[in-house]
Amino acid sequence: MHNDLFTIGSFTIHTYGVMIAVGILVADFVATRLAKRYSLKQEHLEGMILYAIIFGFLCSKLFYIGLNLNAFLKHPTAYLSNGWVVYGGILGGCFGAFHYCKKKGIDGSLYVNLVFPEVALAQSFGRVGCFYAGCCYGLPTDSKIGVIFPQGSLAPAGVSLIPTQLISSGLDLVLFAILYYNFTKGKHRENTAPLYFILYSFGRFLVEMYRGDLERGYVGPFSTSQFVAVLVFVAGIVWMVHNQRQREGV
Repeated sequence: MHNDLFTIGSFTIHTYGVMIAVGILVADFVATRLAKRYSLKQEHLEGMILYAIIFGFLCSKLFYIGLNLNAFLKHPTAYLSNGWVVYGGILGGCFGAFHYCKKKGIDGSLYVNLVFPEVALAQSFGRVGCFYAGCCYGLPTDSKIGVIFPQGSLAPAGVSLIPTQLISSGLDLVLFAILYYNFTKGKHRENTAPLYFILYSFGRFLVEMYRGDLERGYVGPFSTSQFVAVLVFVAGIVWMVHNQRQREGV
């Protein structure tokens, strides 16, 4: 794994950042094609995506700092340049998207549901970036799927580890396919976003059982991410029930 692609002077291009950028570009391409198919205004889609990216990155960084507050206070510059929390990005992105729709006075339901399959697609690329960086690594293993990270990686070097990054990437890709099908061919297109909440949080809860970066903390018997996953799962169920009641006119 090569986290550093190349360096020009003091400026280094990291594979992690490149994969995130590629994921965003591919997701934007797919979302744009869907928007044209359903005659949605391109300027609203692009505006909503921009707001989602800005608020998503901001909240992702704030979540990371909050989870590592003591270390951040000692070495703030190190934590400003590295580290993100996916759930912070998801929640921040949702806030940014809805904030844009409210600001523009548009019904954001179709726009938001259209975007969530692409969110999963972008995450799939991002997790490959995690693999190259060595972050979000798994527990030690003797199985054939184990991966040994090199020196300089964020993962422990020289130890065979479960490649939880690649497992997460694969699950995100499957999630994209499910959500894309639901939005384009499903009976209830409005459930695409809540379905993302339910399926992503369920998969994340399971993958967390095999994560080895234990410094992220716990809430009772659950890792912090598992605890948040439970909340997001419940939110997805509530959202879907709300949609059902709206369809029934309750």
